[in-house]
Amino acid sequence: MTALELRASITLASIYGLRMLGLFLILPVFSIYAATLPNGNDHALVGLALGIYGMTQALLQIPFGFASDRFGRKNVMMVGLAVFAAGSFMAGSAHTMEAIIVGRAVQGAGAISAAISAMIADSTRAQHRTKAMAMVGMTIGTSFIVSLVGGPLLFRWIGVPGMFDLTGVLALVAIGVVRWVVPDVPMAAPAEGLASADARASVFAPPLLRLHFSIFCVNFMQMAMFVVVPLALLHDAGIETNHHWMVYLPVTLGSFLIAVPGIIWAESRGHMRAVFVSAVLLLAAVMFGFAFGYDRTVPLIAALFFFFVGFNVMEALIPSLVSRTAPVARKGLAMGVYNTAQSLGLFAGGALGGLIAKVGSDRAVFLACAALALAWTVVAWFIQPPPRHAG
Repeated sequence: MTALELRASITLASIYGLRMLGLFLILPVFSIYAATLPNGNDHALVGLALGIYGMTQALLQIPFGFASDRFGRKNVMMVGLAVFAAGSFMAGSAHTMEAIIVGRAVQGAGAISAAISAMIADSTRAQHRTKAMAMVGMTIGTSFIVSLVGGPLLFRWIGVPGMFDLTGVLALVAIGVVRWVVPDVPMAAPAEGLASADARASVFAPPLLRLHFSIFCVNFMQMAMFVVVPLALLHDAGIETNHHWMVYLPVTLGSFLIAVPGIIWAESRGHMRAVFVSAVLLLAAVMFGFAFGYDRTVPLIAALFFFFVGFNVMEALIPSLVSRTAPVARKGLAMGVYNTAQSLGLFAGGALGGLIAKVGSDRAVFLACAALALAWTVVAWFIQPPPRHAG
């Protein structure tokens, strides 16, 4: 990668990570904090406060992606970060569950993921795009681990309101990074819009729909399994909550050591389809492993490790394939659809995972994910990466 590609990839990945941090940071502690608020014992309100972020983000990904094609990636990113900061400060100053829900909804309304992904595609050559997307994938994984490790510590020091305010301050800093640090790069010509038949045909073509379904599946499984896994670590593995980072940190870092070389090998040798299908099969096997081994320490941790291997591979390969498959002048719009599917996966995984666990069992959550992964395998079999020079 050139110095410009590396600079763009690192800075944009860090901003993407901030968005995910806004989603993940309060997960380990919010239900505890909510119990101190009026109506905070209403699990429906707690779930809505957590999930509304993903829902508003999903609704606005396509408009923000289209806007980035029309008005420029950086302009849209700065507006979105300002909205995200406003929502963070609203949630930080809230004293009721209803007010927090409104703040979280505004946070999600700053839906800039599509603009970031499109700008990464603008900033990198096709042969290096998967590596750039791998940085985003690793940033997402890092954001998740930082949340699991740092959330309880920050809760002790500054509380949930302080965590919201900290996220808002970081968003304002990120605006400066976008304005002065992220390099300016040429952008494709603007598209006509989602309403045009040509635009609809280009971003909802079967090759792209398969990839959008893929990112929905991987994020559904991520959120659904984490409805159950923390409780399994606590009750079945006997690991205290404040020691869970001792599991998450090594399995995540170890999975990077396997996933990243695999991603590079797949890109350089032209074996992306084989690696893609293999990763889907791995995730299906992992979910069956969870289903029948989540109540035993070694199988639980092993399944967690292999989940992160497959997860990290997918978080790099899928957005790269979307950016290379989409028409040049529709990258922002296509990434908007992609990020909508991603956000819907996060929302649906958490909501349905909790519902299945409530009316069924922990094992039922993993079996549902395994069934989804098997259906995904059929879809993945027909995925054909574009030529390596495409982009």
